[in-house]
Amino acid sequence: MRTNNEKIKNVIISVYFILIVLAILLATVFSAFKHLSPNPFLTFVILAVVFVGLFLLVHRISKYFEYDSDGPQVVIINRGLLLADYLNYREQKAEFARQNLTAFKFKNWLLFKQLTVYYVSNHGHKRKDTFNVTLVPKKKRKYIRQSLSKMIKDNKKNTTI
Repeated sequence: MRTNNEKIKNVIISVYFILIVLAILLATVFSAFKHLSPNPFLTFVILAVVFVGLFLLVHRISKYFEYDSDGPQVVIINRGLLLADYLNYREQKAEFARQNLTAFKFKNWLLFKQLTVYYVSNHGHKRKDTFNVTLVPKKKRKYIRQSLSKMIKDNKKNTTI
């Protein structure tokens, strides 16, 4: 099975655009926030902290996810959405044989969803990799769960024989 969340890229770019427009709007209409505090510097700091917090939250959540279990290898890739073609500083990749998968777990936090995969590396070491699946639609997460469950079931069947 092969799946990804490529369609979400335009939505994230729109969110970044809205955040930038909001920052420009707040900078031009700064006097409208006098009721927050009598000190204009404190008002500026409050607005800057809120804006930076929103920007970092979007940056943390927005990751491209790709899952490919066709063939003998399973490939799972996470990378940043913006500048991913030029700068791959946020890329995370796991590539392992289907029979080396030992377990997996989906965790749903309040604003963040993650997939943790446990497998045995080619060198015989137990590995654990965690991937951001927040922007992967629920239906695709269900298909990924089914695919991984089937691999684990086949692995258990093959080791008991």
